[in-house]
Amino acid sequence: MSAKQAAGSPKQTTGSQGALDSPLVYLVDDDDAVRDSLGLLLRSVGLNCEVYASALEFLEAYDPGRHSCLVADIRMPGLSGLELQQRLNEQRADVPVIFITGHGDVPMAVNAMKSGASDFIQKPFRDQDLIDRIHKALAQDRERRAWRAEEHAIRERLALLTPREEEVMKRVVRGQANKVIAMDLGVSQRTVELHRARVMRKLKMRSLAELVSAVGKVLADEAEPSGTAAAR
Repeated sequence: MSAKQAAGSPKQTTGSQGALDSPLVYLVDDDDAVRDSLGLLLRSVGLNCEVYASALEFLEAYDPGRHSCLVADIRMPGLSGLELQQRLNEQRADVPVIFITGHGDVPMAVNAMKSGASDFIQKPFRDQDLIDRIHKALAQDRERRAWRAEEHAIRERLALLTPREEEVMKRVVRGQANKVIAMDLGVSQRTVELHRARVMRKLKMRSLAELVSAVGKVLADEAEPSGTAAAR
């Protein structure tokens, strides 16, 4: 019997199809008693959860397509919590992570948060404090997923722009005025205005503010080194 099975089948959380559509909490801890008690707590408040005895078991089962968050002990044999965070960053997995720490592990938890962890909670803790952090992490994951879907749609529309339209768009996003863009590109201001109009239409943007906000964020993500965007 695997350690995951010994901790209780994660599929017995809530109903069949509903469980697949609802948020999932991954729980990773090498302590059997902790896994059992926290699993029972999460199920008692209606949260779906899957429990694992090690970071490696979790990584083998982790589904990046699920709306989820991860609760993990920061000190575990084998792959530690910090090393698990590193692995997730390398995989560009943006699942929010909440680390459970002991009194002497706070500096380690702070380092984990600098590497992209969502939060940490120090033992001993109130059940409600953990539940509140989990709901916050799930809300964060929901927002990230909504943005990723929007980002994908924006990227598809960006591919429709001509090279000149893309150049004008990037300058507009940087805050350059039509007159300045026209001078830099050696074209008339009217030509710049026409390019801007086509950009707005192709990208389905309703205002300049929306263009600057949405496209600016996509361009910023492109400029980040690998793993940084996922760690945010």
